[in-house]
Amino acid sequence: MHKSRLAGFIIDCHTDDLEAAAHFWSAALGLRVRGATSEDPSYRHLETAPEEVHLEVQQVEHPSRVHLDIEADDLEAEVRRLEKLGARRVATIKTWVIMQAPTGQRFCVVGVQRAGFAAKANNWND
Repeated sequence: MHKSRLAGFIIDCHTDDLEAAAHFWSAALGLRVRGATSEDPSYRHLETAPEEVHLEVQQVEHPSRVHLDIEADDLEAEVRRLEKLGARRVATIKTWVIMQAPTGQRFCVVGVQRAGFAAKANNWND
């Protein structure tokens, strides 16, 4: 058995000015920018409450879009579950898996991101 749930949304921005993009989305959504992380300077996190989904602004080389992240306590089990539903694995990057839904949208399967995961995530029988 493993667990998963919606983790958050990533606003992919094809831009040379990540700070301006982050400040636009901060103002548009009424959320403060937490700033750069030492882990990866191509992301800016927007502050949300611990029980809310996370929102990030990401600098990318592909066309701008929004994608969602699904957090799971067992990435491979979640990827297999989603493949059975018709998704396909596109790539593994660092510690997450990029997937594509049968309807064409890209999304990521990531490790646990938010508090309350164990109590609020969906349980899946492998």
